[in-house]
Amino acid sequence: MGLIYILNSNPVIFIVIVVALVFALCVHEFSHGYIAYIYGDDTAYRMGRLTLNPLKHLDPIGSMMILFIGFGYAKPVPVNPNNLNNPRTDMIKVAAAGPISNFILSFLGVLFFTLLSKFSLLQDNYRIFFTYFIMINTYLGLFNLIPIYPLDGGQIFGNFIAKYDKNIFIKLNKYGPKILLGVIILNVFTSIPILSWILDTPAKLIISAFSFIAETLLFFL
Repeated sequence: MGLIYILNSNPVIFIVIVVALVFALCVHEFSHGYIAYIYGDDTAYRMGRLTLNPLKHLDPIGSMMILFIGFGYAKPVPVNPNNLNNPRTDMIKVAAAGPISNFILSFLGVLFFTLLSKFSLLQDNYRIFFTYFIMINTYLGLFNLIPIYPLDGGQIFGNFIAKYDKNIFIKLNKYGPKILLGVIILNVFTSIPILSWILDTPAKLIISAFSFIAETLLFFL
């Protein structure tokens, strides 16, 4: 179900989700480009992608898909591996930067949520925002770690695999997008929640771990 259906039933929740999702996507893509820049590739910088400006990162078709079917994408940040200092290992770092940035945002959301709760400042509107902000970033980070191309996990684990077996690496590149599309179609148009089976348990564990760390850090306040 796309976000457009939430707009009809609860405009406030719709706005909260859109703001949190757009920010999460922009930070995700910026992080890819920034790490690539650090390791020698200035392609994203030259194309104006080292910014948090949503207009530079949001894809019209991908955004419409999010609105109407619940899955979509932002514009991938262009990276030229040939410009990197060490193409294979640096591409792993570039790919990992996106999910890691979302986990950092998720933790910061949990930290502020815990802090406001501790001082009884967590009003309903803050509670709603931080709840969705934490969930969106956690699930976005996990989803992108699935080891299927063209997701970041495909780049991360694929580059490890390529070192030992290039044939498997080539097959992952060839069949990964088809597998991913099939999973998404099943998830959207049937009652088979494959992505929920994959992501729900690790998401709950991550949020619980972040909550424990946040409460420990704020214990003496």
